[in-house]
Amino acid sequence: MQRRTIPMRNTSSFIQQEEETEPPSTGALSVTEPPLLNPSLAVPFQIIPQRIPKKPLNPTRIFRRRFFPGVSDKEWNSWQWQVRNRICSPAQLQHFIELTEEEKSAFTYLDTKLPLGITPYYMSLIHANPMDSALRRTVVPTVHEFFKLPGEANDPLAEEDQSPVPGLVHRYPDRVLLLVSDFCSAYCRYCTRSRMVGRGMMNAGRPRLERAFEYIRLHPEVRDVLVSGGDPLTLGDKKIDWILSHLRAIDHVEIIRIGTKVPAVLPQRITPSLVRVLRRYHPLWISLHFTHPDECTPESFKACRMLADAGIPMGSQTVLLKGVNDSVETMTRLVHQLLKMRVRPYYLYQCDPVTGTGHFRTSVEKGIEIIRGLRGHTSGYAVPTYVIDAPGGGGKIPVMPDYVVSKTDTEVTLINYENRIFRYPLVPESRQEGVSSGN
Repeated sequence: MQRRTIPMRNTSSFIQQEEETEPPSTGALSVTEPPLLNPSLAVPFQIIPQRIPKKPLNPTRIFRRRFFPGVSDKEWNSWQWQVRNRICSPAQLQHFIELTEEEKSAFTYLDTKLPLGITPYYMSLIHANPMDSALRRTVVPTVHEFFKLPGEANDPLAEEDQSPVPGLVHRYPDRVLLLVSDFCSAYCRYCTRSRMVGRGMMNAGRPRLERAFEYIRLHPEVRDVLVSGGDPLTLGDKKIDWILSHLRAIDHVEIIRIGTKVPAVLPQRITPSLVRVLRRYHPLWISLHFTHPDECTPESFKACRMLADAGIPMGSQTVLLKGVNDSVETMTRLVHQLLKMRVRPYYLYQCDPVTGTGHFRTSVEKGIEIIRGLRGHTSGYAVPTYVIDAPGGGGKIPVMPDYVVSKTDTEVTLINYENRIFRYPLVPESRQEGVSSGN
């Protein structure tokens, strides 16, 4: 049978070449509000029970042989090639997987929502388990994105209200969030910034970023800068070097952090030349976004190993998603894989109430159940902090299981991970005062 080849859209303008001074850009898109659909008419959202699939040997290589037989290893392992050949349209997507009715319906209005974008590498992970892949649900749009539930908003964290200059969010007293561009190599369907990413309306041009640098210089209380977007590591090495050098030149900036998902969706981007740039700017931390153990591939292991060997500490900020990772079993496998990659599970986020994400959001009780299922049953380093990023710009609020049964003047009664009761004796307040006064 003759293999049908779908021509991939030329997206070379998305790639930040080394000699370029501007980041990838899709060009400004015409954005209009999607029609508000009646939830009663929605196709019922069905969660396929999770299971641990038996993966075929080398699924990525099998995928390549089928869909990219003429592509060399050099091309496949080039991050520029991966970005140029992203899957960005329904026709391209249907070449790799058979779309469900929920997925087909989404493309009627997709130009009014977050764009589609999947790297060939990440598609190879989806194709290995096409019909029940957790990863598929995170990047392939469905019609449920067009149903707005009560309490949802385009900017639920009020980032725009806390932006003193364009692309800079100053929420906490001692740290700021710097959004360098709106481009990602893959677009997560639950993205907190779906209102802006992929629109081509925010680039890493010097005038805008220099305004942000000047704001930071004029605010000596800022000691920590998180560089995010979009994904800052989709910029070229020279642009990343320029941004980091300007931040490091500000005396009161003690720590620089980078938020990225490329080790999960585009691990080819972690190159020796990029690592040489990053290691110049210690103390530098990287916040990664891993969602599911299927993302922890040999390619991702290699990318994280290169970063760790350069002395860059890494933490993962995982979003809790219904039907993707909302079980103790799945989350345990993920955090164990992360530790093996030298990535500290840092945050487990309750999914933000972004417009059209109701089908992704779990109950808060589910998040507490997962933390309780991890605490005591695995290494303490493997247990993230479960947080809700408070709507309206209130910041991250930890949510923990209640291990305190009761408290009196003389003792605290506690329950451990085995549901056993323990009592911890307290020092009487009178005794504490005597010790503090030196009596």
